Amino acid sequence: QVQLVESGGGLVQAGGSLRLSCAASGRTFSTLEMGWFRQAPGKEREFVASIRRRGDRLYYADSVKGRFTISRDNVRSTVTLQMTSLKPEDTGVYYCAAGSVQTETKWYSAWGQGTQVTVSS
Repeated sequence: QVQLVESGGGLVQAGGSLRLSCAASGRTFSTLEMGWFRQAPGKEREFVASIRRRGDRLYYADSVKGRFTISRDNVRSTVTLQMTSLKPEDTGVYYCAAGSVQTETKWYSAWGQGTQVTVSS
C-alpha cells in the first residue's frame, strides 16, 4: 500500500505561482503512474495532470495546459506540480493520487490528504 503526503499549498494572488509536492512511501515509486486532482467547494473532484512511470508522457486538463507542469523524481519518490499564472478558478484542495494516468478518479488506488490552494483576485 502506498502512502502519499502533499505539501506546498497556500494563498497566492492571481498571476502568481505555487509549487506542490507529493512524497510517496510504501511501494516502489518508479512502478507507479501518478496524477494530480483538485476539488473546489461544492464541486466534484477534477483531473489536473498525470505522468507515466518514467516521466516520458505527461497529460493535462485543458484548463491548466500551458500554465501547470507535472514532473517526478523517481529517486526521491516525489511528484511535483508547478503552477504558474494562477487564476481564482484554480482555487481548491489539490490531491496527489497513485495508480493511473486516467482522468477519472475511479482508476486511482491511493490518495493523499490534500493541500489547499487559494488564489485571490
